[in-house]
Amino acid sequence: MIRVSVVGAKGRMGSHVVAAVEGAADMQLALALDAGDDLTAISPENTDVVVEFTVPSVALGNVLTLVKQGVNVVVGTTGWTEDKLNQVSAALTEAGNPDQSVFIAPNFAISAVLADHFARVAAPYFESAEVVELHHPNKVDAPSGTAIHTAQGIAEARAAAGLGPVPDATETDGGSRGQVIDGVHVHAVRLRGLNAHEEVLFGNAGEQLMIRADSFDRISFMPGVLLAVRNVDGAGHPGLTVGLDKFLDL
Repeated sequence: MIRVSVVGAKGRMGSHVVAAVEGAADMQLALALDAGDDLTAISPENTDVVVEFTVPSVALGNVLTLVKQGVNVVVGTTGWTEDKLNQVSAALTEAGNPDQSVFIAPNFAISAVLADHFARVAAPYFESAEVVELHHPNKVDAPSGTAIHTAQGIAEARAAAGLGPVPDATETDGGSRGQVIDGVHVHAVRLRGLNAHEEVLFGNAGEQLMIRADSFDRISFMPGVLLAVRNVDGAGHPGLTVGLDKFLDL
């Protein structure tokens, strides 16, 4: 049995993680902690894997604490920058356990992970590319970590193919063209009634390709969370791993 502790257990995502762990035949819930609880209660003596689902403002501190505690960590909180990832990598090195794992997922939905993968495949073949992400208005970050990850992947694929900048003759937009991430425009929509959705738009003269992933309920993320827990348990993926695609046969 994999002993799983959940940090952020009372949150919108954390409560679903608790239920998913309790319903998994190969897992048992160790500790369910939330804001204000002492993370040092988590240790290798009671926990194999911690699932961290909180908010971007506290996620880095939580992960660094958990690394010091010597446990493996699966992170669903978004808002990770290159600097924050470097801090996690450095903490893992300092911890001195070559088998310890931290896994960070921009998105746990299988549909979103595949959409991101397909976008990377398509990117070299289209002159234009833009990303639109749509979420509920309670989401605290914009654009989403998923959209940022998708835009970065598109940019990498375009650069590897020797493509130049995406064409855009706009001179003034007042901010309506969205945030530019590595040369790719990303637009964020916050609307009541939505959950988590992403559209990747590609265009050539006379043709368009649209890749869309929709998560209508938070339960859609749970298979990905459990997949990540199983992969970081048992020293199969030591160090820092980013992206659920690393655990899929793509």
